[in-house]
Amino acid sequence: MHSEDSRPRIIFLMGATASGKTRLACELADEHPFDLVSVDSALVYRGMDIGTAKPDAATLARYPHRLVDIRDPEQAYSAAEFRADAIAELQGIAKSGRIALLVGGTGLYFRALERGLSELPEADSETRTRLAIEVERFGKAYMHERLARLDPQSAARLNVNDSQRVQRALEVFELRGKPMSDLQGGKRDRLPFRILKLALVPRDRSALHARIAERFDLMLDLGFVDELRRLRSRPGWSPDLPSMRAVGYRQGWAYLDGSATLDAFRLASIHATRQLAKRQMTWLRSEVDARMFDSGAENVSCEVGNAVRAFLDR
Repeated sequence: MHSEDSRPRIIFLMGATASGKTRLACELADEHPFDLVSVDSALVYRGMDIGTAKPDAATLARYPHRLVDIRDPEQAYSAAEFRADAIAELQGIAKSGRIALLVGGTGLYFRALERGLSELPEADSETRTRLAIEVERFGKAYMHERLARLDPQSAARLNVNDSQRVQRALEVFELRGKPMSDLQGGKRDRLPFRILKLALVPRDRSALHARIAERFDLMLDLGFVDELRRLRSRPGWSPDLPSMRAVGYRQGWAYLDGSATLDAFRLASIHATRQLAKRQMTWLRSEVDARMFDSGAENVSCEVGNAVRAFLDR
């Protein structure tokens, strides 16, 4: 029986890092008329291939992923930009008569796409630079106290040492004349698609940790350190770039600077990846309308495949 809902269908395939999302997405694309759309804040960057576990060239040739390699690492890329780019891709895919399968682990992007974004202003470089100078001059505590006077609600949820978010809240107030907490409650545009949300969450966390370690060792064997050196040699390169927040890359700076050994770099990166997976799993469990699957189960492909077929038959 088919639903009377005429909205086009899309599928979210979400999951923790190293949970097998790409492999499963490719399997589904072999069976259904799916176009793959990446939902990953690191895969958007060209030249960041090994450390992001980006699908290799052969995989991307056979299973093209939209929104991969669309920015240089020196460029910022926001959730708002992702939402605009993704909606354009979804509309094009729907018009072609195919179905979008969105695959990735960046929860902020999935949520921004589905629920919309609040009416916050874009970053203003002049204001941001001035606030950064004031942090250096007056200190983090002073800036947090200033925010507490202007936007008590935001100040209450932000730690005094979280200077980046404190500065952003101050920037928003200066640009809009209203507290960020007020603007975040504004009307949001919901996504006009029928969505099946699938989440890969491993029950055996120790097995996931083992896969994370194995994958990072493979990255080292594939030349991750050389990739880091190439990126570092680019003009204007800085560890403060948004792209360098990706796990493995920021830990690599200490190794390239000579302040950490290769083993320390490896251990720090594996630990950071485990912490990322923990945050992702916490977020996934908050998605109450998502179908949960054990990524470590032998029959996970079959179970996910059955859920997809049932959704497409409705």
